[in-house]
Amino acid sequence: MIEKPVAWLGSSLDDVRAFPADARRSAGYQLGRVQQGLMPDDWKPMTTVGAGVYEIRIHTELEHRVFDVAKYEDAVYVIHAFEKRTPQTREADIALARKRLADFLRLRGQKKETR
Repeated sequence: MIEKPVAWLGSSLDDVRAFPADARRSAGYQLGRVQQGLMPDDWKPMTTVGAGVYEIRIHTELEHRVFDVAKYEDAVYVIHAFEKRTPQTREADIALARKRLADFLRLRGQKKETR
């Protein structure tokens, strides 16, 4: 199987780069699994963000999360990445991920129409 490339939406690449080294390494490994068509080791669907969005859970000394959507053939899209400081995901993180997903889907639809 051919590995899908990773596409980073918004500041998600910079956000992952700001993770501590162990969390950054784990995020890279888990995204590599997704690129190969496998599921991450620890994940859950994020239907509150949108259909097909998954939360990769990264457990190190701190908790980090990466929201991605991999249902498209062309790439794995990383929507949002952040340090989780509370048991429940903050509404601000969910709202930001929803906005990025909506913007992405709108642009994706416009590109298909122009072909």
